[in-house]
Amino acid sequence: MAASSLPPLADILPPLVLGGGGFSYQLISDPQSIPISDVIKSAFEAGIRAIDTSPYYEPSEQLLGKALSQPEIANHYSRSEHVLMTKVGRITADKSDYSATWVRQSVNRSLERLGATYLDVVFCHDIEFVTDEETIEAVGELLEFVRNGKVRYIGLSSYFIPLLSRRANMVRERFGRPVDVIQTWSHMSLQSSRLETEGLKAFNEAGVSCVLNASPLAIGLLRAGRVPQGRLGDFHPAPAGLRKAAQDAGAYVSRQGDNLAALALRYAVWRSVACSNGSVRVCTITGISSIADLTENVEAVQKVLLSTDDTSRRLSSSCTINQTQVEKDLPLFQKVQEILGGWVNYSLINPEVG
Repeated sequence: MAASSLPPLADILPPLVLGGGGFSYQLISDPQSIPISDVIKSAFEAGIRAIDTSPYYEPSEQLLGKALSQPEIANHYSRSEHVLMTKVGRITADKSDYSATWVRQSVNRSLERLGATYLDVVFCHDIEFVTDEETIEAVGELLEFVRNGKVRYIGLSSYFIPLLSRRANMVRERFGRPVDVIQTWSHMSLQSSRLETEGLKAFNEAGVSCVLNASPLAIGLLRAGRVPQGRLGDFHPAPAGLRKAAQDAGAYVSRQGDNLAALALRYAVWRSVACSNGSVRVCTITGISSIADLTENVEAVQKVLLSTDDTSRRLSSSCTINQTQVEKDLPLFQKVQEILGGWVNYSLINPEVG
C-alpha cells in the first residue's frame, strides 16, 4: 500500500496496545516459558490487535514471530487485522547504532524474526542516546523503507518530552513531513502528568497526530510489592524514596479493596481517551507477561471504557469513557497522588535532556 493512501495511524490503533517488553529478559527471567500464543490469541479476541516491541527487548521479537505463525492465530487473523510495531537503534543498555547501515540491517532482521512482509510502525528507539544528526540519518533510512512499502509509519521514542518535540520539529523541517507517531513512557500516569500538561501540545505543533503512552505503571512501580526484576537484575531508575511512596500507595489501595496496578491503568487509559481529540490521539501500551496479566489489564480497561457496540466488549478506537467508573475512582486517584507527594512529576531519569 502506498504511503499516500494509508489512513492516519491514530485511526487504526486500539486504545490498548500489547507491549512486547513483557517478553524480555529485562522484566522476566525466562520469557521462553510464557504461553505467548495464548496471550496473543486472547488479546486479539479482546480487541487488543496491536503489538509494540523492539530488538532491545530480547528475545521478544523472536517469540512474537513464532507465536504469530501458530495456526490458532495465523488461520484466524490475517496480517492486515493487527498492527506490528518495533524499533531500531537501541542495541544494549550501553550501545546504540543509528547509522543507515544498521537501520537497514535491523529492519530486515525484524521482518524476518516477526515473519512479516511489512512493519506497520518502526520507531527510533531512545533517541536520547544519540545526536540530532544521528536521529535524522536513521529517519532518512526509515523513509526509504516507507517508500518501498516495507514500513508504513515512522516514529520517535524517548522518555524526554522536550527532546522528542525538538527532534520531531527537526524531522519535519528536514524531510518536509512530520513523523507519524511519538512514543514516550510513564508520563501519563498517576506518577507523572507531563505528557498531558507539556507533551501533547508540543507534539501536535510538530505535526504529530498519534502519541503512545508506554509504561502506565512506570515500569512496574505503581503496583503492590516491588518493581519487577528479570535476568538482568534491578534496572528500575526510581530512587528509594519514590519506591517507598509507591509501596505505601499500593498498601493503601489494597486496604480499600482495590489493586494499584489496575487503578493506575484505569487512570492512564482514562486520561489518554480524555485527551484525545480531532488533532491528536493517545493510546496506552501495557506490558503483559501472562494470561493473568492480560485478564487483569482487560478487566481494568473494560471498567473505564464503554464499547459503542452493545453486543461486544471488545476494545476499539470507538470506545468512550465510563464516567460513572471515573467518578468512583477519583478519590483513589487523588489519594495515591497525595501519598506520592513531592514525587509526582519527578523525572525518573536525570538529568533531563531536551
